[in-house]
Amino acid sequence: MPSNAESRSATHYVAPIEETPLQAVDQVNEDEKTRSTWTDAWDSMRRRRTFWISSVLILLVLVVAIFPGLFTHVDPRAADLEFSNEGPTSGHPLGFTRQGNDVYARVIWGAQNSIIVGLVATVLVSLVGIVIGALAGFYGGWLDTVVSRIADIFFSIPTILGAIVIMSVIPARNAITVALVLSAFAWPQIARIMRGAVLSAKQSDYVTASAALGVGRFTTLVRHVIPNALAPVIVVATVSLGTFIVAEATLSFLGIGLPDSALSWGLDIGRAQTSIRTNPATIFWPSAALSITVLAFLLLGDVVRDALDPKARARR
Repeated sequence: MPSNAESRSATHYVAPIEETPLQAVDQVNEDEKTRSTWTDAWDSMRRRRTFWISSVLILLVLVVAIFPGLFTHVDPRAADLEFSNEGPTSGHPLGFTRQGNDVYARVIWGAQNSIIVGLVATVLVSLVGIVIGALAGFYGGWLDTVVSRIADIFFSIPTILGAIVIMSVIPARNAITVALVLSAFAWPQIARIMRGAVLSAKQSDYVTASAALGVGRFTTLVRHVIPNALAPVIVVATVSLGTFIVAEATLSFLGIGLPDSALSWGLDIGRAQTSIRTNPATIFWPSAALSITVLAFLLLGDVVRDALDPKARARR
């Protein structure tokens, strides 16, 4: 006969309950719900052909801007009037400018300043806009009122017009100077978008829970609110990068952007006006490089916007 201990063990033994198919499905659904917005956005973007095309073009432009010497060994500033407005020849696939400069070399080296202006201006505008917009939206009160009124003043001044006025009185101009001037007039857009995103995010349950746990307001803002409010800012920043490249080219075209000694697509487009009838290639190639670069950033911005937009993801 079994002992009392064995009897008690047998009495209290409970067989493990196997997970039913319905429970397994529920677990899968819970796992899907816990996936982050950024993971969903990446899954959405990598399935689109536009994302890969724009990414390859942007990567190519960045490599050209960082390592122009890998693509040409010709001095872009070397001029020989003997080859003025000459067509393509061996070693010079795009021909020569009116001053006898190699068009291909100038297009390659011109990417550097354009990308520097675009990247620096985008980073500065994003940092200033995120900080100011987040503080105004989260704390509200008089801070929100002051920031909103200052932003309204800057909104009333077109970025290009303001940059023209400021750049015309600056004696020493370079890529960083142009980026700083553009940033000074472009930050309100990012700030306003960030403010709206923070106003929406601070109503979430995790902010209430954070306050109930005794976490400081500033810590809650930095750790929880800002990371969850960055999506619309990233979309606008991606598109703005291409806009800043166009703005630099516009200022250089008008003669108040980069100095004449610099290498820029906008400068080359401005100089090629006199040769547009006799040698249209001198204006076509820098214009094409500028257009392709800006288009790549705009396409990427559209893809990122669709991926980070919950309504767009739901429709797809």
